[in-house]
Amino acid sequence: MHLVVDGYDGDQKKMWDTELVRLFLETYPSQLGMTPICAPVVLDYNGPKSEDAGVSGFVVIAESHISIHTFPYHNHVNIDIFSCKAFDTQLALKEVKELFDLNQIKSLELERGLEYLHPEVGIKGTEVVD
Repeated sequence: MHLVVDGYDGDQKKMWDTELVRLFLETYPSQLGMTPICAPVVLDYNGPKSEDAGVSGFVVIAESHISIHTFPYHNHVNIDIFSCKAFDTQLALKEVKELFDLNQIKSLELERGLEYLHPEVGIKGTEVVD
């Protein structure tokens, strides 16, 4: 299961907060019943385009990963929660929205990796390429 979240119009101060992102990535996996297998990596990004500056972070979990990329100057965040274990996507969306005080979110839920657990479900509706 892969939950892709684009969040808009939130608290830009929180989008700059590396410790907020780190704490979220440290505690959030267990709230979803997932198992972190390393400490989160959180970085400030200040690249060639200053308007794209922000905070990026990820944590690898036994079930896959969670990543966050903030773009405070654009008042936008991208968050991916990818897991081979089912999780409550509505709860995840609520918590992500609250994390950055987002006023708007767009999300997409993808069923990925299901062939690992149940081959007949995972490949249903897909094109198999040899």
